[in-house]
Amino acid sequence: MNTVTQAQYEFALRRIEELLPLVDDSMPANDRHAVELTLMSDIVIAYEKEHFPIGKPTVSELIELSLAEKKMTQRQLALEVGVSPSRISDYVSGRAEPTLKVARQLCRALNIAPAAMLGC
Repeated sequence: MNTVTQAQYEFALRRIEELLPLVDDSMPANDRHAVELTLMSDIVIAYEKEHFPIGKPTVSELIELSLAEKKMTQRQLALEVGVSPSRISDYVSGRAEPTLKVARQLCRALNIAPAAMLGC
């Protein structure tokens, strides 16, 4: 796809808002509204990939997000992993990176994919 302009992006966003009430899961894929919604979505995705790229989360972001999802405190995580609460605080703040052994335990405790923890 060619580069999407800001005007095309803004048009696509407005059109998506108009199309969403007209399209539902029971609609055939070749319905004109469903097809147009797909095309407008592709335009928005292309523009946002170029202008608003999302980088991979850092170890500290992974831990912080997972703690929030699990409604777990840093102290609870420290007990589960077997490190001090201040060490967990160091990981969350980005002042320190966990060792591979601790990273493995964090992945298990927080249900984080090991590849994500390694930045893959």
